[in-house]
Amino acid sequence: MRVCLIGAGLSGLATAHALKSAGIEFVCLEQAPDVGGIWRRPQAGERGPGYLSLHLNTAKDLTGYAGFPMPASYPTYPRHSDVAAYLRSFAEWAGVLDHVETGTTVESVRQEEDGTWTVDSLDAGGARASRSFTHVVVASGHNSEPSLPAPPPGSATFTGRILHALDYHDGAEFAGQDVVVVGLGASAVDIAADLSRHAARTLLSVRRGLHVLPKQLFGMPLDEIARAPWWSAMSLAEQRRFVEQALLVIRGRLADYGLPEPDHPLFASAVTISDELLSRIRHGAITPKPAIERFDGDRVVFADGTSERADAVVHCTGYRMSFPFLPAGCPVGPQGSVELYKRVVAADRPGLYFVGLVRPLGSITRLVEAQSRWIARLVTGDAVLPEPEVMHKEIATHLAGIAGQYGQTEGASIQVNVEPYLRELGEV
Repeated sequence: MRVCLIGAGLSGLATAHALKSAGIEFVCLEQAPDVGGIWRRPQAGERGPGYLSLHLNTAKDLTGYAGFPMPASYPTYPRHSDVAAYLRSFAEWAGVLDHVETGTTVESVRQEEDGTWTVDSLDAGGARASRSFTHVVVASGHNSEPSLPAPPPGSATFTGRILHALDYHDGAEFAGQDVVVVGLGASAVDIAADLSRHAARTLLSVRRGLHVLPKQLFGMPLDEIARAPWWSAMSLAEQRRFVEQALLVIRGRLADYGLPEPDHPLFASAVTISDELLSRIRHGAITPKPAIERFDGDRVVFADGTSERADAVVHCTGYRMSFPFLPAGCPVGPQGSVELYKRVVAADRPGLYFVGLVRPLGSITRLVEAQSRWIARLVTGDAVLPEPEVMHKEIATHLAGIAGQYGQTEGASIQVNVEPYLRELGEV
């Protein structure tokens, strides 16, 4: 009974620990030269969704693994290098490093007629391997393929540099320049705040308003609130009122900062967590602007008719889920939603599981640990899946509920509420 685990970041290491603890034979294939996922890339200078100013925006107590807390010397929100060092020390503590093949790229994963899985891989030396497994667990993350808007008119003749957050590394590279950051998600506000300490001017182009939350409310990290029984006991309407009132007290209206007000209720879309954005705007270090309409030489023309000279435009417009090594249509279905039973199991592909394809309010760690333990029980036979039609019904019910709150999009389909989801996995 062999398991192929793909990825050795936070989710992959949690899975490796669960498999080893259950006595399951497995190998973990990791494309990078070391474990740690996106957290080790900034210091290594590698291309990826990480940058030198990257910090956790979830608290260390719930972002660290349950059986191996982050060091007491760490701040509440550690920087990327601290998290990378912690993940490697966890891998050593859990005794899983011997199971990890680094520098190994998975090229294809396919199911054979007998139900086994064939995994083709390429190692750092250029040697190819084809191996058979009874189960495959995908924990490779999904922030790898940049999502870019259609190029505005004039893009081809813009004299500045246009890049995606995937290629952003350090604000010092833009010292003295005029830079436009596009977006209002986590990467956009982080990168804008970083640039504002180096660039001559930092403009933040926002097409659609999002709810911006601080990392803490009433002195409590959002992670702790999301796990608190009193929070789970509230209805969605009560949760919204609670947070909305707190936000009015803390920062007032977003329009007062020059940002568009959200066109949707709180928790009807992903929220943006930042302690810096609004402060940097108030200090004049970041200037909000509307959407980009077109380019004109070295100038960016915005939807309100104003224009600004720019040396660079950084698109922080998110990522598309990309699993090029998997069969087409898995796990993203024809409607653009992730279709997995309990957000883990591919209903029509026995033996294929996913870890980390969830987006909670707060830390993901407890969720991926619960997913990993459930997968281990499925592999050993201590847990059994229902028939495919039952799984498809659960998937449809989940997506219908998500569509009612968030809309039917790829990103929305992975939204989960922490405590209810842990109950689904039998972890509460």
